[in-house]
Amino acid sequence: MSHVVLAGGVGAARYLTGAIEAFDPATVTGVVNVADDVVLHGLHVSPDLDTCTYTLAGAIDPDRGWGLVDETWQAMAELGRYGGANWFSLGDRDLGTHLYRTARLHDGATLTEVTGEITAAWGLACRLLPVTDDRIETRVSLTDDREVGFQEYFVGMQHSIDITGVRFAGAEQARLSTMAIEAITSADALVIAPSNPIVSIGPLLAVPTLQELVEARRDRNVAVSPIIGGAALKGPADRMLRELGEESSVVGVARRYRDLAATLVIDEVDRELASAVEDAGMRPIVMPTIMKQPGVAAALAQACHDAATGV
Repeated sequence: MSHVVLAGGVGAARYLTGAIEAFDPATVTGVVNVADDVVLHGLHVSPDLDTCTYTLAGAIDPDRGWGLVDETWQAMAELGRYGGANWFSLGDRDLGTHLYRTARLHDGATLTEVTGEITAAWGLACRLLPVTDDRIETRVSLTDDREVGFQEYFVGMQHSIDITGVRFAGAEQARLSTMAIEAITSADALVIAPSNPIVSIGPLLAVPTLQELVEARRDRNVAVSPIIGGAALKGPADRMLRELGEESSVVGVARRYRDLAATLVIDEVDRELASAVEDAGMRPIVMPTIMKQPGVAAALAQACHDAATGV
């Protein structure tokens, strides 16, 4: 039995926590977005990989949803003293992860290898796989005619400016990792996590061959809507959809994912839209999807697996 998740960010991390509760963790794999990766102060930072790692290890800061719990910020304070750029906060403990990753990459290790070493050090039995070992970058076009990196838009600008487009620089030349190919093609269930469809799932699909592999097994794929009651629980997914001319609803999500998965899980608050989801080309499953209460994430993972495997 294998349960594979296309993942990026907080929603995916919470879903993966439910998956390792519902199933043997050794059977769970996350194929994770790396287009949010950024080099800061000479360090290679992988926000989505780290959010998933820290969440699965039970070490995530529960209030922020990123970084480590009980973190301190002395290095950032000293950086500010010198006038250095500290708009992207890296905690003192978190810095250790980035120092290790950067040194290993400099030594010639792949991002996949380094991620395996980091997750093993945190005691994780599940796998987290970067979608590619090549460099890709999400670039966001703004209404003021600038194009900026995703972290500058998301963290530096607090996603306060409307966007006109998104592209994934380097994606066309990137190679889907061998381990990611094996995980996707052999999965009993493939789940598109409740992540931002544009900047978390979009970069995965932009890596050559991944979308084709996913579409080829559509009937065994399930997506979980990141939009609940017309809004995103966290982050700008709802605004980004609207600004790019799409509908911020479970119906809009169904239109985006209908070639990728046969089933869409929607929250109970969107029950009245179930028939519209079906009209858009996906079979709806209505159930709780807000993963804040104990047991919800595990029940969600089990329902997705059952839907994918025909149980």
